[in-house]
Amino acid sequence: MDKLQKAEQFRRAVQLFVASLSEEKAMEVATLYDKWAVGKNYEAGTFLRYGTNGVGDPQLYKVVQAHTSQANWAPDVTPTLYTPIGLDEGGYPVWSQPTGAHDAYNTGDIVNYNGTLYKSLIDGNVYSPDAYPAGWSVYAE
Repeated sequence: MDKLQKAEQFRRAVQLFVASLSEEKAMEVATLYDKWAVGKNYEAGTFLRYGTNGVGDPQLYKVVQAHTSQANWAPDVTPTLYTPIGLDEGGYPVWSQPTGAHDAYNTGDIVNYNGTLYKSLIDGNVYSPDAYPAGWSVYAE
């Protein structure tokens, strides 16, 4: 088996693993999911990436019903086929614990934390509003 075959098998093993994650855990490793593509068969319950969310991270969607994707059925415009993961009803990202500087919140990022919208006051914010209140302010639309 050559390196390319090994790499492909490893990639497939990772995909099988991430398919078993909860929505919350899936958001932590969003870049491991396949990007949405036209002409692909999607099974209900599958996670995929399409676009970015309000804080610049890859936006995950969960397939609602099995189908073959079409160009005019993109995830952000077809709620009967896809549900955005990690967004509240107003379209704001639900706060998720950053795993490092690469996914930390930055100044101006707005998140929903336990039903309240907060705006980050600092760059590299890896703390929740409860853990470090000085890093957040309540955001009023």
